[in-house]
Amino acid sequence: MCVCVDVCVRVDVCVCVCVWMCVCACVCVCVCVCVCVCVCVIGFHMTAPAMTFDLRKVELMPLEQRKLTFDSHTMVTELESSGFEKRQAELIVSALVTLTTTNMDIVYKDMVTKSHQEIALQQIMAHLDSIRKDMVILEKSDFANLRSENTKMKRELEQIHNRLKEESQKVRAETKLDINLQSSKISDVFTEQEKKLMEASTEFHHKKADLVNDNMEINRKIDLQVASLKTVLESLKLETIRYLAATVFSCLAIALGVYRLWR
Repeated sequence: MCVCVDVCVRVDVCVCVCVWMCVCACVCVCVCVCVCVCVCVIGFHMTAPAMTFDLRKVELMPLEQRKLTFDSHTMVTELESSGFEKRQAELIVSALVTLTTTNMDIVYKDMVTKSHQEIALQQIMAHLDSIRKDMVILEKSDFANLRSENTKMKRELEQIHNRLKEESQKVRAETKLDINLQSSKISDVFTEQEKKLMEASTEFHHKKADLVNDNMEINRKIDLQVASLKTVLESLKLETIRYLAATVFSCLAIALGVYRLWR
């Protein structure tokens, strides 16, 4: 009898431990979800205005509505068939029921029911929907602000572009005017230099013509002098020949006279 009670207690303890582990896992998941939601809500409340949500408190399941994890009548019948008396079987089953109820009370203090979990999930989803709506509104407002900033920046860029265009046109006009002035100055200088060059060329041609005329005059004078010298030489040559002929004839006459004297 003691062995059977011990086995039943161990089975009940194992079942309770398994249930407790499952409940702890569910509680951890719920706590993590709640923490994440709380962090999101706190982060959102730091930038958004304070908002209040209606929370419903859900009562735990009453003791009379809780279901046992085993059939007490079947357990009593099995104990009677194993050799226990009816009173002993009922006491064992009553002890198991009391133990199970106590364990379930302990478990129910730290766990939630499926309905409570669904309600909490619905509340969390409602909070998430509200946060999503607020984020959409915030995103739209931020997008509107960005659009206005973009429009403002575009307007400023257009103003800067127009200002730069005006400045570039002004600089281009000033540069063009300076280029025209420099071009006119260069043209005047070139014309003046060309005029001076033409004057120098004309003067050079005049001097060249004068030199040619002087050269021709000098050549003509030289030719006249040469011609006069030739004439003088010819006359001197004739006179020399005449003097030579007279000298020869005189010598011949003297020779003939001497010859006649010696004869």
